Amino acid sequence: MRVSLVIPGRNCQATLAACLEAVAPLLDSGELTEILFVDDGSTDRTRAIAEQFPVRIITGTGQGPGAARNLGWRSATGDVIWFIDSDCVAEPGALRRLLNLLDDPAVAGAGGSYGNMYPESLTACLIHEEIAVRHERMPREVNYLSTFNVLYRRDVLEELQGFDEARFTVSSEDAEFAFRLVAANYRLRFDPRSRVKHFHPTDYRRYLCTQQRHGFYRVRLYADFPRRISGDSYTNLVDHLQPPWAMLMLLLLPFALTPYWAIPLVATLLLVALQLPMTGALLRRTGQWKYAAYVPFGFFRALRRGFGMTVGMLDVAWSKLCQASHLCWNLITLRPAWRRSSR
Repeated sequence: MRVSLVIPGRNCQATLAACLEAVAPLLDSGELTEILFVDDGSTDRTRAIAEQFPVRIITGTGQGPGAARNLGWRSATGDVIWFIDSDCVAEPGALRRLLNLLDDPAVAGAGGSYGNMYPESLTACLIHEEIAVRHERMPREVNYLSTFNVLYRRDVLEELQGFDEARFTVSSEDAEFAFRLVAANYRLRFDPRSRVKHFHPTDYRRYLCTQQRHGFYRVRLYADFPRRISGDSYTNLVDHLQPPWAMLMLLLLPFALTPYWAIPLVATLLLVALQLPMTGALLRRTGQWKYAAYVPFGFFRALRRGFGMTVGMLDVAWSKLCQASHLCWNLITLRPAWRRSSR
């Protein structure tokens, strides 16, 4: 199969060279047919760096990763499209392992796992090791894949019209496509041995801002796929309950000034307790006590995701209200036409 690699990126001058250096040799070996880099409105040296490598540069529209990936695969010539992110460095054999998973024509996509480019950063290590634990638990057949390292058949991308770039401009476009693909009775596979090393965030505050955006778009995602609220191959119901519980905890805080002060205390302790299973898994996996820091790490992440989900729920409710109002208006304005036609 002819394989096209699509890499979207915007203002990624710090990581793009390492990303392209890792995959450029795959052109010489014949594993890749072409590499397409979609420059999605960069204002730094990103484009100049990409020009130093044997890649086809496509000018994006600046509308986000979903739109950039759509522009990339639609411009590609391969039978299958390999997506990785511009802050990822493919390890040897990453593509080959994914291709091996497409031996069944019913399998439309295959995904892999992460490595860590910042092992000296506690924030990056907490992010990475949590992902590693979740990936180790994932089965071979999955219902969710992320686009940091994923291979999709081109004909399936064409059939499902690619990623929803209109409604998921910043986040969750990869999950939405995977859910839609599974709903169309296609199969997805996963191999944690196919890895790309990731430049994980090292600034916890910036990471929390990203998580708040994820929370916002996850509401849209689960409004479209309500059955996934109970979990998928990567997450479970406990993960999804933490953000709304964090918001409930904040709502209960005024009781701290009343005789019912124990209510917010119990709510807070429960949110802390929900971090303990993953903390224990990280400690067992690494044998390092520094991963006990996952307790506050996960606690405050749940809060920021909760803020994003709260805004997301208001956004979805407003959208539904506008749709209902538009429908009512159409019915009202059509009534005179009905009366005239009846005469």
